Order: sequence, then structure tokens, then C-alpha cells
Amino acid sequence: MLDPSKFPHLLTPAEMSKADRFAIGVGTPGIALMERAGLAVAEEAARLTKSRGRIVILCGPGGNGGDGFVAARLLERRGYAVELGLMGRRDALSGDPALAASRYEGPALNAAVVDPRGADCVIDALFGAGLARDIEGEAKAIIERINAFACGGGRVVAVDVPSGVDGASGKARGVAVEASASVTFFRLKPGHLLLPGRALCGTIRLADIGIPEAALAQIAPKAFVNAPAVWREALPHANAETHKYVRGAVLVLSGPARPGSPRARRFGRAPASSRWRARPTRSPSTPRIRLR
Repeated sequence: MLDPSKFPHLLTPAEMSKADRFAIGVGTPGIALMERAGLAVAEEAARLTKSRGRIVILCGPGGNGGDGFVAARLLERRGYAVELGLMGRRDALSGDPALAASRYEGPALNAAVVDPRGADCVIDALFGAGLARDIEGEAKAIIERINAFACGGGRVVAVDVPSGVDGASGKARGVAVEASASVTFFRLKPGHLLLPGRALCGTIRLADIGIPEAALAQIAPKAFVNAPAVWREALPHANAETHKYVRGAVLVLSGPARPGSPRARRFGRAPASSRWRARPTRSPSTPRIRLR
């Protein structure tokens, strides 16, 4: 798994789709991306589950479901007792999800009747980050069963984002899975960091599935994780000749100071040649500033 702080670009679901298409366009088959994504999900589920434990995998009809079929095959090969539930008919799948399903030799049960109680782990592979509608009906009932399992201490691994979380905004689409961990691919999405999505994702795992870095130049992302990788190079670098008069000046504007506040404690650490604190001398409606 990768360290998200070292890969700060955030991709919306639409931008992530562009990254997938870029990788396919330069020669990586879509099923190869799906196989690597499913492997990352299987490894996280295995990490959270006792050896040869029971793992319930709930799949939707799209790409997330294809990742779930790959994870099911790999986990079964490792000796886990896999129970896979599918929303919809297996013969209705198409494209890479259909190919992934064909490689899984086990049964695909109706997801509506799969009971996660007693499982060691549940993999949520129902809906992706680009979900454009509120969840209701049968899908809502399935997610509520997953959440009841999680509330009882069960471990839930979400593929990409928990089902029901909007990957662009972090909003819950009516109802959303409460995951222990979320395995996402290439780059994080805004929904991984914006509430309530951030609270629903659990531990976020970022996996490399073989999408080239060059995809970012084609996409030109506009959002980033606030991490040192974004701003470190903009900070001045000290050398043997550096002194306080070449570091610039800092002016801190604030309301009434409170003893022991983090703002006050950090003020003296600013790497600047001059430091001033400013606060209103009268009511906030009176724009008079006193420097000290």
C-alpha cells in the first residue's frame, strides 16, 4: 500500500474514470486493473481476518462488483470460506465485471438473502464513488444489514469508498456503509476526506494498480491533500548564512488572546525575521488595530 501523504492529488470520480481510460489507452487491459484492485482488497481483508475465516462479499453489477469477484477468487484460493452475494443476475454482467465473474467458480447468491452475521469480515463491493442517486429499497436493506454487523464489532472492508458515499463530496446518499477500512486506487478522492465520508471510510488504504503517473498530466487535478508534498518546496531552506533578518515577516491577526491557546503558543515559533501580533483594541465593529 502507498502513503497517501506522498501522493497528494485528489481525483473526482469523473477524473478517476479518465485515469482508468488513460491506462487502458496506453496498453493496460481493464481486466488487469481490476485484478490488481481485487488483489489489494483481498490483502486488506486477509489482514483483518483470522486464517481460514468466513468472509462475506457483497457485489454490485459494476466495476466495484468486478473487484469483489476477483477478491472472492483470491481469498478462496488462500483457504478462506467465501460467501458471495450479487445484486442482480450473474448473466446480466458485462465487460470486465463479467470476465472477473467468469473466473470465479463459486456460486453468486442473491445479495438480499446473504446474512453477514457470524462472518469474520464483510467486503462491501456494492456501489462505486460515482453513485448519482440516493440508495433505497433492497440496496438500502443490504447496507443496513452491513452496518448492523459493523455495529456489533464486525470488520468491513469497502472497495474504493463505502457504498452510499459520494466520492466527489463525501455526502451520504441516503444511507452509507460504515467501514473499518476502505481500499482505494491510484489517488484519493475528495469524498475520502470530506465529512461524513471521512468518518465512514475507516482506515484508508491506497493501492497502486498500475495506472501511469502520466495520467495526472492529462487530467490536471485541481484539488490536493494538505500534505508536505504540496508545499514543502515553497518553504525557505536554511543554510549556514541564514539569519532571522532574511526570513521575512509575519503578522498574526486574531481576536482576544487567551492564555495557553495553541495559536499563542505557536506564535513564537514562526521562522520569520520580525513578528507582530495584532488584536482589536475596541469592539469588533471598530476597525482599529494595535501592533505589539
